Amino acid sequence: MVAGHLGVGRAGEEMARAYLQAKGFTIVSTNWRSRKGELDIVCTAKELILFVEVKTRSGTKQGLPGEALNEKKQKRLIKAASSYLSQNRLWGRPCRFDFIAVYFEDKGCALEHIIDVIQFPQAVGRGYSNWQPW
Repeated sequence: MVAGHLGVGRAGEEMARAYLQAKGFTIVSTNWRSRKGELDIVCTAKELILFVEVKTRSGTKQGLPGEALNEKKQKRLIKAASSYLSQNRLWGRPCRFDFIAVYFEDKGCALEHIIDVIQFPQAVGRGYSNWQPW
């Protein structure tokens, strides 16, 4: 049996995938893992590679979904994305990090899509990166 929070998380990721597909993105991978971390959704649109972090909440006990995307989490996402790009030899492609928050409430659900949520130099604490704009 799946724990309640895991079921809510899966439902949120399914909603996020459907939303992205409706927006014209092609889902390439879900729950991609490496030693460096996990990427919830990896999708493409033309040349763009989109790394999407999905957070789902069914109440406010755990706080708002966006609060989970702290600096530590951003660094892990960047490391995981770097690993993904290396394994798939995709360093030359433009990339972006997006965040999708899914809220389940008594009256239904809501989805919020935040584009370009991680700025690479700010998140890692370095200056200009010559291989990616983020």
